Amino acid sequence: MTKAELYNELSYVNHSREKRLYYANLVIDNPELIAPLLEILFDVDDKISCRAAWVFEFMCGENLEEIIPHLDTFTQNVSKVHLDSAVRPMAKVCEYLIKANYSKADHKIKHHLTDIHRERIVEACFDWMINDEKIAPKAYSMNSLYLLGSEYDWIHPELAMILERDFSMQSSGFKARARHILKKIKQ
Repeated sequence: MTKAELYNELSYVNHSREKRLYYANLVIDNPELIAPLLEILFDVDDKISCRAAWVFEFMCGENLEEIIPHLDTFTQNVSKVHLDSAVRPMAKVCEYLIKANYSKADHKIKHHLTDIHRERIVEACFDWMINDEKIAPKAYSMNSLYLLGSEYDWIHPELAMILERDFSMQSSGFKARARHILKKIKQ
């Protein structure tokens, strides 16, 4: 399947779990499609990029190790994503990566997620925390930053400051997650 054919196929992706899972499995079964999928995803002003992001998130949810050869591309471009429908899945993929990296299990991601990759994820997560994003990317970012703070000692104080500063202006969902993260930081 060419990039153009994949682009056309993505027009059939919708919010349904079935469609996203179908195309995620298509990409998992054809790993040569990951690079063109990322090219479409990171064409950030094209509305189809959101659909590519949904598929990519589901692909990572099903088989996170598929991202390993593409970590450089992903982390170099993740901060460029700005459409709401694409930001949420990108924040979720970052959370998948960080959870795998800090899990007790010996996950292959631990051997491939470099300091540079983690620093780029930190940057993207902090951007999502301070920008006017919806609750989901902020929640995923909070989790990622909390975990990263176990390695980078400057993250927890910065994260706590942002959470406390924004607490009163945010939704109840943000407040619940922020309370949880702040409690963990203070322990």
